[in-house]
Amino acid sequence: MKILVTGATGYIGKRLIPALLREGHEVYAMVRDRERFHITPEKYHKQVKVFEADLLIPEKADPFPQDVDVAYYLIHSMTSSSRTFMELEAKSARNFLKLIEGTKVKQIYYLSGISNEKKLSTHLESRLQVEKIFQDGPLPVTTFRAGIIVGSGSASFEIIRDLVEKLPIIIAPKWLRTKCQPLAIRDVMNFLVGVLKLEDCVNKTFDIGGPDILSYKDMLLQYAEVRKLKRRIYTSSLLSPRFSSYWLALITSTNWDLARNLVDSLKVDVVCQTNDLAEQLVIKPISYKEAITLAFQSIAQNEVVSSWKDSFSSSKIKDKVQDHITIPTFGCLHISRKVKISYDPDQVLSNFMSIGGGRGWYHACWFWRFRGNLDAMVGGVGLRRGRTHPSRLDPGDSLDFWRVLVSDQKNKRLLLNGEMKIPGEVWLEFSIKNENGEDILHQKVTFRPHGILGRIYWILLKPLHHYIYSGMIKKIEKFR
Repeated sequence: MKILVTGATGYIGKRLIPALLREGHEVYAMVRDRERFHITPEKYHKQVKVFEADLLIPEKADPFPQDVDVAYYLIHSMTSSSRTFMELEAKSARNFLKLIEGTKVKQIYYLSGISNEKKLSTHLESRLQVEKIFQDGPLPVTTFRAGIIVGSGSASFEIIRDLVEKLPIIIAPKWLRTKCQPLAIRDVMNFLVGVLKLEDCVNKTFDIGGPDILSYKDMLLQYAEVRKLKRRIYTSSLLSPRFSSYWLALITSTNWDLARNLVDSLKVDVVCQTNDLAEQLVIKPISYKEAITLAFQSIAQNEVVSSWKDSFSSSKIKDKVQDHITIPTFGCLHISRKVKISYDPDQVLSNFMSIGGGRGWYHACWFWRFRGNLDAMVGGVGLRRGRTHPSRLDPGDSLDFWRVLVSDQKNKRLLLNGEMKIPGEVWLEFSIKNENGEDILHQKVTFRPHGILGRIYWILLKPLHHYIYSGMIKKIEKFR
């Protein structure tokens, strides 16, 4: 079967594509930027036909594949303002229907959110709105409604992980009493792939969830139990939604917009209505505790296939990575350093390709932690995103408060774009070049200030930046 997967660079899409390929299907991946599309293992990447299409700008889309049988619609975002994402998601869904007009697509599969309560959050209302757009469209649609998805790299798992691992005592808002029905990412894949074998699912909606109905407080405590951590959790009705959003944004790896939309959603029960889809597909969803255990097995083995932090919607880059690869020169300020490599250039390459995350930034780590905390306090991403894999980087990956633009092992080059809150734009580049028979490690910081405030920022911090980056390049060259 020929299958189109939208949202192919997202958390679900990057896991669904290999699952479909293992079943022998032919897969087309629709992405906004082909440079950001990477799946593992590499053999799967080579089997996928990739085309570019931004559903908000459909007129610029690549020629749409005409012979696709079915399409998975996995496009949604909680990282933009709640005032705009309902409108944008509706526009994307309508444009998608226009793009597949005249093609051979016979069926749409849409992953939505559980929306059984009378009063819904803006996020769940948006999902429901897209459902109705597809149901009123010309093609049959099968809708899956899921709540909390638990797996290595999922937003929900990473938020729970941040809270429980960092805080021995948690004083939280009353929304921790809200009920949900978490589902392991493994079972999400089983449902999405398994339904292709069913004929009697056209124009039907299925709630999919695990066997446990838990409050968010239960989820935190069960996580702590799996991790053998002693935690105390208290709820208070005095904590406002706005304070809750600040609290999540400060403690966890979420940004401000995502935290605000999450808090809005966490006030609504997301419990499944019963159906027999699991029985039809012979799926027995695993428990919440088992899902946590599997997630940590993937983390321990460095097999985190996808992370919500690497998705397009979590980045400040809203067009294409390649549009940011050419570093500007006019009106920019620079710090450049180079050192002769005295040992093994491949080791040095590995060193700067492993920067950030658990390894840190090699020099003045106290400053990076301070800068990350300061960034988080003013609504930035801070250092909490870390990195998905300890040694491998792909274009589009998040790396603490940077975004990977170029990760080129062959040409020994790494280019990062800063996503911290600063009065300007910043790029950090590492490369290894052979000059006069010697291997030289180059490091370059480029800063494009925004107005006079940006220039004052650069002047005040220039001595500190010289100290930090001078020590960094020396440590990267010497690290064994």
